[in-house]
Amino acid sequence: MRIRLSPRLAALPALVLVLNLAGCAHARERSLVVTATAYNSVVEQTNANPTLTAWGDRLRPGMKVIAVSRDLIAMGLTHGRRVRIDGLPGEYVVRDKMAKRWTKKIDLYMGEDVKAARKWGRRTVTIRWAQDD
Repeated sequence: MRIRLSPRLAALPALVLVLNLAGCAHARERSLVVTATAYNSVVEQTNANPTLTAWGDRLRPGMKVIAVSRDLIAMGLTHGRRVRIDGLPGEYVVRDKMAKRWTKKIDLYMGEDVKAARKWGRRTVTIRWAQDD
């Protein structure tokens, strides 16, 4: 004897699986409210080699990069981590770290556009990133 399910019931197991997977992915995301400022690759803001990050990466204008305070590194925002910033398009990559005196802070890289960095100023933002398994 063969039982036939209606198309709606037949699709139910697949829908449950999709919802479970979506829920799992969401559960592994971390978020945090931080202070966000901006910085440029100019000697006045960094050092004699303003395009070289503390992790040894070379920066170029147009890159979507952030520097993080060292307490955030301990929270999983390590070198190369992709981060979303609420209100900004796309993803930013952690490529630089800040001086030890800062906490709960990120710096958005804005190339050599000092005017844009000043216009950004200091804001409170929510950042999101995938948590390691």
